[in-house]
Amino acid sequence: MLRGRESDQQAIDVLLDQARGGHSGVLVIEGEPGIGKTALLAYAEERAQDMDVLRGLGIETEADIPFASLHLLLRRRLDRLDTLPGRQAAALAGALGVAPTRSDDHFHVGLAVLSLLAELAEDRPLLCLVDDAHWLDHASARALRFAAHRLHAEGIVMLFGTRGGFDSAGLPERRLTGLNDQSAAQVLADAAPALTGPMRMRIIKESAGNPLALLELPHTTGLPAYDHSPLPLPERLRLAYAARIGLLPPDAQTALLVTALADDGDLDVIRRTCAELGIEPAALGAAERSGLVRIAGRHVWFAHPLMRAASFQLSTYDQRSEVHRILAGLLADRPDRQTWHLAAAATGPDETAAGALEEMARRARDRGANVSAVAAFERAAELSEDPELKGRRLLAAAVDATEEGQLQRAQQLIEAATGLVPDASARATFPMLRARIAFGRGDPNLAHDLLLKGAADVTADDRAAAGLMVVEAARNAHRLGDADRLVEAAARLRALDLRPEDDLDLARQSALGTALLLTEGPGAALPIMRELVTKGRQITSDMHSRRINASYFALQTGDFQAASEIARAAADECRANGEIGKLAVLYITLATSEIFLGRFTDAMATASEGLQLTAETGRPSRAGCMHGILAWIAAARGDADRCAELAAAAHRHYDANGIVNGLAWAQWAQALLDLGQGRFAEALDRLEGALAGPVGHRFQAVHFTPDLIEAAARLGMPADGPLRHYETWAAASGLEWAQAVAYRCRALLEPDGDRAHEYFRAAVRLHAGSGRPWESARTALVYGERMRRERQKSAARTHLRGALETFQRLDARPWAERATNELRAAGDTSLSAAGADSLSTLSPQELQIVRLAAAGRTNKEIGAQLFLSPKTVSYHLYRAFPKLNVTSRAQLAGLDLGVVP
Repeated sequence: MLRGRESDQQAIDVLLDQARGGHSGVLVIEGEPGIGKTALLAYAEERAQDMDVLRGLGIETEADIPFASLHLLLRRRLDRLDTLPGRQAAALAGALGVAPTRSDDHFHVGLAVLSLLAELAEDRPLLCLVDDAHWLDHASARALRFAAHRLHAEGIVMLFGTRGGFDSAGLPERRLTGLNDQSAAQVLADAAPALTGPMRMRIIKESAGNPLALLELPHTTGLPAYDHSPLPLPERLRLAYAARIGLLPPDAQTALLVTALADDGDLDVIRRTCAELGIEPAALGAAERSGLVRIAGRHVWFAHPLMRAASFQLSTYDQRSEVHRILAGLLADRPDRQTWHLAAAATGPDETAAGALEEMARRARDRGANVSAVAAFERAAELSEDPELKGRRLLAAAVDATEEGQLQRAQQLIEAATGLVPDASARATFPMLRARIAFGRGDPNLAHDLLLKGAADVTADDRAAAGLMVVEAARNAHRLGDADRLVEAAARLRALDLRPEDDLDLARQSALGTALLLTEGPGAALPIMRELVTKGRQITSDMHSRRINASYFALQTGDFQAASEIARAAADECRANGEIGKLAVLYITLATSEIFLGRFTDAMATASEGLQLTAETGRPSRAGCMHGILAWIAAARGDADRCAELAAAAHRHYDANGIVNGLAWAQWAQALLDLGQGRFAEALDRLEGALAGPVGHRFQAVHFTPDLIEAAARLGMPADGPLRHYETWAAASGLEWAQAVAYRCRALLEPDGDRAHEYFRAAVRLHAGSGRPWESARTALVYGERMRRERQKSAARTHLRGALETFQRLDARPWAERATNELRAAGDTSLSAAGADSLSTLSPQELQIVRLAAAGRTNKEIGAQLFLSPKTVSYHLYRAFPKLNVTSRAQLAGLDLGVVP
């Protein structure tokens, strides 16, 4: 019976009841050792008699073996793999070591886990228990977190128990604290009813309400728990367990050590190891009778993880080495585990073990388990006798550590490898890694200097490597809005005189084109950028980085249709290949294109999905831009609170990493909100401030210049400089919509009425069929306002009605209100109460799902594309039906749902 955990039990009961009703839930239960996490997981299992149950466990000695914990959780359900989509099934089979794997499969593993759990929940609700989550290997933890974040309507409950150290990444958490004195007294009375007097009160006090301490300490004498020593509670408990182990016969103690080192508790392996040590099976039985381990089926489990630690710490070095040696010989069919045991058994430099560890590290890297690769490369280096091999292995570990954001560890590995790697090609990796570490720590200027110095040092030996470093320096400078450093990098790139065989032509052109925009203007830069866009359209599949580059330059040139098409094609391939990490940057381009193409609901759906992916893929640097884009949409729709919240988030990301893209969107969003609500002076101040800072060099600055001009015109202030700047860009772009906006800006600033009308008419003519409804409506609004003020009410109403219709469709409420007020002032008494497009009533996820369903995709196909379970797809689909006034999938085909993702 659990004491003092009524509210925690109730929280679990709610989740189980929701699962029985078809909804899913997740809870991370955190607390110190012995606080009751495992007991609550056992309570959940007891209450789930009508549910299917999966049990998993993090094991300390397996924390560096890729997907070890996931295998433990799912191994008895792998017969259902054939029910998953082919790529998912192959990815999961590869991760668990039962099939070949691909290096780009690791995100498909998370999706496969989600699909498999959903499949298991088809028959009845599913309870998934994962204890000691702080010891999950990184690859398993990532896959389980991915699945947990995507649960919604499958009838699944996932419970994690952790003492801290498990990255819950935003999953719901519940922190357990010590029991109150009343509950602690009840637990102690149950455990030791004969214990009375001062000792009873002292145990209650020193246990700090820890249930395990209340159960164990009364049965132990002569330990620090009974004096005033400063030992933390877990250490007191470990000593208590050590005392219990010390009472066992020596063979039983050795059997416990074998169990502690045998990783996954395989009874057959443990018995065979004991046999080689000359230990009879009865010894394991003695350990079981002591209550320290449980034997169930073919597995042996410690009753508590501290018992494992106590058994390990009571043993001697030579005992552990001998057990590891025997285990390595018995695990030839499990190469990763065998390798770690070989390494643990090594007593000095051992190239056989080191080579096996290096191979294991490369397998881990291929499975996307870079954290495990770091550990294996690092241990291989420790066992290396040859200095050059040692250096290369340390450097390989540093590469993986940097990739996973373990910057301090990467720095230490780099320092250890310095001086050990002789050839220039390997040495070129050092400045790249140091620069990425500096950038990750928020010192972009140091990163830039390191890259340029590194390039100078290796130019004579490795021109291509030098070129890569300078290109990286240029990209960093551009992301930071640092014009001077970008121009500096471009000059160095020209001086390198790269050759075609260096395969850096596109990257070089990208950097030079961006620098030219700053030094010589759009007339010189945009032709180069358009050439890059053309090449991007010709790129074959599996060249996503080049497509990403091309789609970005399509944004720079104002060709948003091309940007959307190129990015969408690359995103489709990334989804199909499981390269989810690249989707975040593609979603930035897609959402940006959709805003400029007047598809605000699409943009919100894309940016929302992208924001979730930045969290799931560990790429927070992209989150600032997603927040900024969403802030802009909120501003256009007049949601001031939401705009402020999102803009603040974008500002925080800029403060943390210096990347300007999100800041540019956030500053523009806040100014657009001011402009839409008639706060023209505030809008002008914001935009002028943005132009004066690093945002002034971003492409967004070109596009918010018309807003600055409108604000200035409203205040009767000049804006000749911004007008010239925008007109220069519009002329270089060669785009009719851009020229139309330039005419609108000139008309707003033109004092002569006839000439202003001439500019307005030219703008309206060029807007026709331009595919830029937002800009077209903005032009129609200001033209209609001018006509109304000049008492040309009939003509004004034509333009104002067109503007109102577009603003209502876009759900741009402040702008629709302005158009409505102008129409009333122009004498229009037949205004309709039309609202937003019905698509805007859908959530971002619902919009994506109904589009794919309308295209004939099945729920399983939709789930595979959107990283959802089929049941969640079904749930969202049928929530969307009433909003669209349909009752079946067949009716979706008759609706105008826009672009299918």
